Amino acid sequence: MMVPVRCFTCGNVVAEHWEEFDERANEGDEDPEKVLDELGVERYCCRRMLVSHKDLVDVVSPYQ
Repeated sequence: MMVPVRCFTCGNVVAEHWEEFDERANEGDEDPEKVLDELGVERYCCRRMLVSHKDLVDVVSPYQ
């Protein structure tokens, strides 16, 4: 599975947050916005990158 390494817009490293974000967001108990707040991801572009990548990976993953 492809893991996002850097934000496409600003170039910040987002890979360090990906695994925990993915696990906590998959549980369904926590709102993705709250998870990103707790992880310290503040920039809109980085947040969008993680959330949109999460949505795409769930759709594309079965075909790998």
